[in-house]
Parts: sequence; C-alpha cells; structure tokens
Amino acid sequence: MKKLLFFFSFIFLIFFSINTVSAQSGVTNNVDGNNGTIVNPCVNGVCTLPNPLAASGVSTPQELIGKVINSVLGVVGSLALLMFIYGGLTWMTSAGSSEKVKKGRDIIIWSAIGLFIIFASYALIRFLISSL
Repeated sequence: MKKLLFFFSFIFLIFFSINTVSAQSGVTNNVDGNNGTIVNPCVNGVCTLPNPLAASGVSTPQELIGKVINSVLGVVGSLALLMFIYGGLTWMTSAGSSEKVKKGRDIIIWSAIGLFIIFASYALIRFLISSL
C-alpha cells in the first residue's frame, strides 16, 4: 500500500508540478534601466555579457575567490572562538575531575593550534592573491 501511495504521489509531482513558460517578444526585466526593451549585447561584432556579480562589487574572478575565502576563514575563526569558550567552560566546570581538566585543556590547546593554522592560511592566501 505504501509503495502504491508513493508511486501515485511521484506521478502527481511529475505531471502536475511542471510550470509552463510563455515567451514575450520585446520585453525583458528592467535591470539596466532600459524601460523593458531588449538591449543588443553585440556592438560592431563584439558581444559582451553583463556582469551578474556587479552589484556585490566583484569584477574579477580573483576578487570573488578572495571574498569567498575571507568569508570561510571568518566562519572558521568564529568556530575556533566557540571552541575556546567551550574548552574554558569544560575546564571551569570540571569540579576537580582530572579527566575533565585534561579534556578542557586539550580543547583549548587544539583550538589555539587551529587558530594558528587559520591565521597562517589567511596570510598565505592573502599573499598569493595579491601576487597574482
């Protein structure tokens, strides 16, 4: 019974969720402020495409890669900070248990090592991107 229900729901999704597209001639989205008219991207045989990332201030692939790397390193740095806090709380709430003290100390040590790796990778990537 479950297989039959799954089969019919799958068929329903396939056949009844397809959206139709109607083409309109001469009208585009008003992205460039051109009042809805089609802009010919080819001038004198040279065709260009608009930059889809221009709104974010990115004009080259290197800038895009740099922004992505900076964002990832920021998230990883925040995770290292959270691990420092977790390690400190584990150490403070150990209540004299040597296992919990060792666990908290290890968390703090490995967080410091991770933070060092994060800063080293940031410096290395910054150097490589600026030299390219």
